Amino acid sequence: MYDSDNIDQDTAIWPMFGDLMAGVVGVFILLLVWTLGLQSELTRSLSEEVSRREAEEQRRVQLEEALAIPLAQGTIRLEGGRVGISGALLFGLNSADLEPEGRELIQSLVEPLRLYLDDPGQLLMVSGFTDDLPIHEHNSHFADNWDLSAQRALTVTRALIEAGIPDERIFASAFADQQPVVANVDAASRARNRRVEIAPVPHLHDQPRLP
Repeated sequence: MYDSDNIDQDTAIWPMFGDLMAGVVGVFILLLVWTLGLQSELTRSLSEEVSRREAEEQRRVQLEEALAIPLAQGTIRLEGGRVGISGALLFGLNSADLEPEGRELIQSLVEPLRLYLDDPGQLLMVSGFTDDLPIHEHNSHFADNWDLSAQRALTVTRALIEAGIPDERIFASAFADQQPVVANVDAASRARNRRVEIAPVPHLHDQPRLP
């Protein structure tokens, strides 16, 4: 006998099956579009990172070439993009007044340092460091090594500004004896730790704001 109920049920199932398949296809298309979009974003990010690293490498090479003479003379060090200058070349003992040779050296660094400032997202940070010996009691100019390292960093910063570095692209910081490059065990190691470093850092306006 002809079963009309079964036919009606079969007829009703097909539209439901069609709707289900359409939904599955829709989800698949959405996933495909999302995957392609994610892949495109990753490709773009990778390309930007490669370009950034290539620019940094080119800047490093240019900086090394521009600083070839003082590097060869041993008056400065260049490591990880940081220009390190011995405190003995810049200042007298427990002094924040630039020696004539130190001022001349600082002025010679201005043009090479402008390579960093070609990138609007960079600032120059001038950092002062000391060894671990306390300031002599008879010295009335500085309270402690924090004070001495801060004043030396400020002195170098002002000298760079006077020599042509824009004052809005540079700032000073102090670290006292907190970040030695070698252990303070003798006169030679302490002399290495008494230094000023000049390094590029990201501009604050490029950093995400805290909520």
